[in-house]
Amino acid sequence: MDFSWILPYRDLLLHGAFLTCVLLVISVTCGFVIAIFLAIAQVSSNPILRGFGKAYCTFFRGTPLLIQLWLIYYGLGSYLPYVPGLKSSFLWPIMREGLFFAAIALTLNFAAYQGEILRGALLAVPKGELEAARAVGMSPSMILRRIWLPRAIRIGLPTFAGEVILQLKATPIVFSVTVMDIYGAAYKIRQDTLLVYEPLIFVAAFYVLLTLLITQFFRKLEGAVPSRG
Repeated sequence: MDFSWILPYRDLLLHGAFLTCVLLVISVTCGFVIAIFLAIAQVSSNPILRGFGKAYCTFFRGTPLLIQLWLIYYGLGSYLPYVPGLKSSFLWPIMREGLFFAAIALTLNFAAYQGEILRGALLAVPKGELEAARAVGMSPSMILRRIWLPRAIRIGLPTFAGEVILQLKATPIVFSVTVMDIYGAAYKIRQDTLLVYEPLIFVAAFYVLLTLLITQFFRKLEGAVPSRG
């Protein structure tokens, strides 16, 4: 085994690891916020909201992430240059990069899975707790903010760790839209050095390390969050 290439390519590897972490944080954070609205929409009494939430989750959970990424990158990306004033705005240097489209695709996909998990968690909250809140005069919005949603998040917390890990393992596909993440860095190193296994072993070790950190974080979070709201 030859790992002498690590030091010469350390900047590329660090940049790739940074982009992987950035994509993971952005997609998980923004996706979770969207998932809250999707979950609420799916348990809503409004048929339009309920239908939209179910359609969204069905589409993004039922189609491959790679297809979604390519549709956004090659579809939406091909129209952005024709938006009046966009190319001359400060947003253009960001929106023309593959990283922008990769973050959108990963976020929308993560939101669909988390939205479905949160929907089930909302339905799993004991109805007696909600009825007790109504009995003391809480408004529907207050019940949602202070009881229903916090209890649902606590119920779904053990599942969230697994979804975040799955999201981490989905990030290598962004290399297909020119994003030089940690896998993209390994791919370039393989081309330059003609080494087949060592760069892949390095990347695998990186993902295992991040997985362990995510697992430990959620274990501590579960221990810190009370089981009753």
